Amino acid sequence: MDTLNLPKTALKIEKSGEKTQIYDILRHRFVALTPEEWVRQHFIHFLIEHKGYPAALLGNEITIRLNKLSKRCDSVLYDTHAMPRMIIEYKAPHIPLTQKVFDQICRYNMVLHVDYLIVSNGIQHVCAQMEYETGGYRFLNDIPQYSDL
Repeated sequence: MDTLNLPKTALKIEKSGEKTQIYDILRHRFVALTPEEWVRQHFIHFLIEHKGYPAALLGNEITIRLNKLSKRCDSVLYDTHAMPRMIIEYKAPHIPLTQKVFDQICRYNMVLHVDYLIVSNGIQHVCAQMEYETGGYRFLNDIPQYSDL
């Protein structure tokens, strides 16, 4: 797998027949190791181990209904009252983070109305804070510490 622009972390990887799997610490099970999953697991560990995000408030593969379609947010951070605060979308390292990618997470936010949006391909990370008063968002220079949210 690709080297990412994220701190190294210990990940559990196992081979099951012809398939390689990685342990998802949020779903508490092994899942198929894809390039996107490689980014997700590194990013989740980064948030927990380096940014102070509580694992208990993070969820992976969160299903939402958008225009009568079922969609899945890659990761969602909740507050202590189970209200969504942040949506995180992952792409494989070879996928550039374009406006189209950011538009995808903005569509998900039409349902969840969170404070923060993050997209990452493991190499580049883009974080925006929503500004509902103006109907826009503001890009941040870094991923915020949990204590700063």
